[in-house]
Amino acid sequence: MATTKPHGPASYFPTIETKYGRTVDDWFALLADTGITSHKDLVNWLKSEHEMGHGHASALVQFHLNPGKWER
Repeated sequence: MATTKPHGPASYFPTIETKYGRTVDDWFALLADTGITSHKDLVNWLKSEHEMGHGHASALVQFHLNPGKWER
């Protein structure tokens, strides 16, 4: 049985957890707590408040806003 690697935003999750020291579930909870619903505004929030790179921020926000679209 072959294991499949995550695709899309989830492929960034291991690196995000290692680099920023929080689980992706922690990041999703923080995103939900902001009350912000705009992709751009959430990405900018992660970049400004948590010094996250654009690609990592975008991956988290894409998954957060469309959780059923990709597998983890």
